[in-house]
Amino acid sequence: MIKVSVIVPVYNVEKYLRGCLGSLVGQTLPGLEVIVVNDGSTDGSQQIIDEFAQKYPFIKSFVKENGGLSDARNFGLRHAVGAYIGFVDSDDTVAAQMFAEMYSLAERHNAGMVICNLQKVDETGKVRQKLPQIPQLPERVVLEEHFSAFSDLSYFACNKIFRKDLFNGKKFKKGVHFEDIQLIPQLLLQCKTIAHTNEYLYNYLERTDSITRTHTAKGLDILHAVEEVTAAFERSRYAHKTRELRNFQILEGVYTFLAYLALVKDDVLYRMMSAEFKKYRTKYGFSFLEILRYQRFEKNYLLYLPTKKKIYYLLYFLKQEKLLRKLLRHRS
Repeated sequence: MIKVSVIVPVYNVEKYLRGCLGSLVGQTLPGLEVIVVNDGSTDGSQQIIDEFAQKYPFIKSFVKENGGLSDARNFGLRHAVGAYIGFVDSDDTVAAQMFAEMYSLAERHNAGMVICNLQKVDETGKVRQKLPQIPQLPERVVLEEHFSAFSDLSYFACNKIFRKDLFNGKKFKKGVHFEDIQLIPQLLLQCKTIAHTNEYLYNYLERTDSITRTHTAKGLDILHAVEEVTAAFERSRYAHKTRELRNFQILEGVYTFLAYLALVKDDVLYRMMSAEFKKYRTKYGFSFLEILRYQRFEKNYLLYLPTKKKIYYLLYFLKQEKLLRKLLRHRS
């Protein structure tokens, strides 16, 4: 019996892939399969995959034309046979007990989804930031009783396992950025019970080349994702939980979007995206006061941000965008 199928999309990551696959072959869970999807890599990634696949029969290698992260994940889903599905990015690593611990929680609590904490690490392995998920909630989360999980969670695919049937009729949206924000909340809306561990089992690599990544109009996909989740929410069994929906719309559609917007360097693009954000805010009627009072983990969100982020958000909401742009240019 395959307990967990772990899907690893690969695209030109030969520098990091050995570490990722090494952490997966060291898993303590029997009944694991690792589905490695080479999404049209042009470097030496496939040679590394072949090495591992020849040595470890539970690693299954697939090669396809390049179609992007969502397409590679969907390809893996079509070949997965496990009771639960996990996703690991090919430049990240996981703790040896990650899937054993999460599978145990899934079975113990009959959970549709299980979450672990994650931490950002640099290329030397040093921990740069701890990212707790829902620390205020019990290990077994009955969503009807603790629905704050919906609005408090970070919607990464990589630090979770999902009961396979949640994907019936669902897949990652191809050709968009922020596909996790679009799909993962919709999967949670199908669950009655989830579970989580406060252990930090997933290591998310902050690559040095990501610092110079170009921020484009694809950031608008954040707002589009929130719109799609809102539509799914209103059709779900939790449609009456309007406060939590609003908190989700603030966290992702306001704070996450504006954090992305801060790194858009082109002034024309910045103004266009800012105008789209203002339409979003008007549509949902978010007042300045409501945004300031937003709470995550039962604490005021803005108060616990670093000082530079506080200043950025406050200047934006006070409509001091010219000053804000000058400060951002000076910082970069």
